[in-house]
Amino acid sequence: MARIVQKFGGTSVADLDCIRNVAKRVKAEVDRGSDVAVIVSAMAGVTNQLVDYVSQASALHDTREYDVVVSSGEQVTAGLLALCLQELGVPARSWMGWQIPIHADDMHGKARITGIEPDRLVKKFGEGQVAVVAGFQGVSPHGRIATLGRGGSDTTAVALAAALGAERCDIFTDVDGVYTTDPRIVPKARKLDKITYEEMLEMASLGAKVLQTRSVELAMNMGVRVQVLSSFEDLPGTLVVDEDEIVEKQVVSGIAYSRDEAKITLVQVEDKPGVAAGIFGPLADANINVDMIVQNISPDGGATDLTFTVTRADLNRAVKLLQDRRDEIRYKDLIHDAGVVKVSVIGVGMRSHAGVALSMFTTLAEKGINIQVISTSEIKISVLIDEEYTELALRALHTAYGLDAD
Repeated sequence: MARIVQKFGGTSVADLDCIRNVAKRVKAEVDRGSDVAVIVSAMAGVTNQLVDYVSQASALHDTREYDVVVSSGEQVTAGLLALCLQELGVPARSWMGWQIPIHADDMHGKARITGIEPDRLVKKFGEGQVAVVAGFQGVSPHGRIATLGRGGSDTTAVALAAALGAERCDIFTDVDGVYTTDPRIVPKARKLDKITYEEMLEMASLGAKVLQTRSVELAMNMGVRVQVLSSFEDLPGTLVVDEDEIVEKQVVSGIAYSRDEAKITLVQVEDKPGVAAGIFGPLADANINVDMIVQNISPDGGATDLTFTVTRADLNRAVKLLQDRRDEIRYKDLIHDAGVVKVSVIGVGMRSHAGVALSMFTTLAEKGINIQVISTSEIKISVLIDEEYTELALRALHTAYGLDAD
């Protein structure tokens, strides 16, 4: 029998009717002769409510107790889905992370999976039973519940698929696959039949919300084939696979964007060894992630303007930290701007094709869009532009790279 792992997110299990619909989808896979493990998230909005309860109870809360509270949402969903499957005549049992067990480290609230022992699940497969597993949780070395951070149910699903040697991990969500760009902004966006792990990882990290970044990285490392499907429509999805499975590789497969960007410029910083470390070291110590960086040398070589981006949530902390160290860093002025957006073109085909960057820069120039910062990797080019040009840039680039649907 094929082993299939299915994962259903919060919108897919938003209420009891949705959970009944999920049960029908699971039954259809069982009827095809598969052994099925189902990973579930908490019902839509439940985790936020539980987090709010914790915050109200204790502003400086114990993270171990935080995990006890917020993990209960998935436990409720798992029990309800098992009951709904039983009502359809499908043998099913719910499983918490500690019962399998799914081992995790003790970084409560953002734990990482360290191992899974699937033997008990495999035994139940032999008895024809569906395993309904609470996502987002594992058991720490001290025997306590440890949650995996937001989006952790995707990670649970991929890790369990790897441990079970599953044929595929199906991620059911509120979209029917991975698109060349956001179809809400670009109506001509196309759904991709297949996308490589590397491309999906870039898209996930650059703003696409279809899959959680950690889960894509894990799938790539473990060789787990992932399929993104709609919970609400019976349509083909998008397979996330190894590059070798894609015969015809597009030069550009997709265009992503992120509004979660803020730009900081330090004007006239001394151009000498150690200055960059003096700026970015304290930011790293404060867990402020720096993304795009550009440095301009002044004509006399004595000073430089240094521009970089952080997340909008970190902007105020970053600005205060740098202002507090002004005498130490010795910059003339600090300018910050949260009204920017990062736009990225992504494709494994870039490795063997020249001119991708030129096409991007030319297209934006023709639309009168100024590029503020540029960063590149082997399969992506990102630019920072004024936020008001987001939609214009996405549509123009989508057409320029031949991604529009016929």
